[in-house]
Amino acid sequence: MTTSHTFNVRFWLKKTSIKKDGTIPVYARIWIDNIPVDVSAKESVLEEHWCDISCRAKIRTNNAKHINEILDDVKTRIKRAYKQLKAEGRLITAQAVKLRYLGKDKAISTCKDLIHYHRENEFKKLAEGTIKNYGATEKYIYCFIKEQFKTDDVHLAQIDYAFIVKFENYLRTCPPLRKSQPLNNNGIMKHMERLKKFMPLAFKHGWINAPPFALYELKFEEFDCPFLEQSELDVMTTIHLPNESMCLVRDVFVFSCYTGLCYIEVKNLNKKDIVNGIDGDQWIMVRRQKSNTPVKLPLLDEAKEILDKYADYPTSENDYSLLRVFSDQKVNKYLKKIAKLCQIDKNLTFHVARHTFATTIALLNDVPIETVSKMLGHAKLSTTQKYARVIEKKISKDIHQGFVKTFREQIRSVCDVAKSLGFQGSRNFIFH
Repeated sequence: MTTSHTFNVRFWLKKTSIKKDGTIPVYARIWIDNIPVDVSAKESVLEEHWCDISCRAKIRTNNAKHINEILDDVKTRIKRAYKQLKAEGRLITAQAVKLRYLGKDKAISTCKDLIHYHRENEFKKLAEGTIKNYGATEKYIYCFIKEQFKTDDVHLAQIDYAFIVKFENYLRTCPPLRKSQPLNNNGIMKHMERLKKFMPLAFKHGWINAPPFALYELKFEEFDCPFLEQSELDVMTTIHLPNESMCLVRDVFVFSCYTGLCYIEVKNLNKKDIVNGIDGDQWIMVRRQKSNTPVKLPLLDEAKEILDKYADYPTSENDYSLLRVFSDQKVNKYLKKIAKLCQIDKNLTFHVARHTFATTIALLNDVPIETVSKMLGHAKLSTTQKYARVIEKKISKDIHQGFVKTFREQIRSVCDVAKSLGFQGSRNFIFH
């Protein structure tokens, strides 16, 4: 169905903005369905040289021909903008025509256009860590387009289900951007997830006719992040470390183990975030960096001891931050060295501290999972339930190991009795 609009363009003098030389700016007034919007024609004339009937400069005045040619060109370009919007099936308003005329609503038609639009308009809503990850996804998309289409860019209409499947297959076979960071299944799915987030923007703005990910399913593999058991945490807390930087990283990590705060939350932790709780003890009250959900949790003695150790660190120069925190890359590098010294055979990263808090400090000490969920700042209980699954596996493993140990002890006991009774080959006898 075709929608008709009343459309008109007229020029007028903005007499409230007279210039020093006495000339008055000329404006074009765009009318769509009786709603006007004004845009400057970038020209000005003396009032006595202006004809209100023709809405042009009077022919016999100086420079009139040049001014009128410019006004005719402005009107032509405004009409062209109107026709473009109509041909694209876009919502037509006087403001939309003005923006198209000014080139401020550049139609997004290619993959690069869409990625650039996402950077310009969506990055301001994202955390710094999230923004960093989009850079790798964009590079993989450009490399894929170059290899698959032998060009630097493709039209959005070419991004269909087949494009998506081919991109996934490309990620599974292409060399990684960094040799030290090979692409596993979940890494590939994260890149697919970011590509998927581009497409609703294109669909909502009318740059594509249908969302190409409608039939595509992201398939993440379950991954249980390691956590430290209490004995491992005790070793890490008490071990002598060779230098001050390593000690600082260890203390910051242990602090996170007893608070559940993630890297950026520990880094941003400020004096004002430590408050007196309803029980009279000190509590940490912050908002999660990732979801902006409030986090309230008691400051345990082990965490308090670490803050006391660095009580002289907060100053006005560091905005009263409670702990000095290195870059995440440096922290993780040190943690791997510390794990080796502690003989902890686990892939230690700062995120392990958060899992240690949830499992070893909270759930294994009978803190209800609903309470743990609140302390971690999870918006959904289902997010916390993966920690419970880890504990179930640990309990199963411990019980199994205990059963095997007990069974072996019983076998030895029976064998000893059989031997004392004079049976030869007593172990074979028992199993027969």
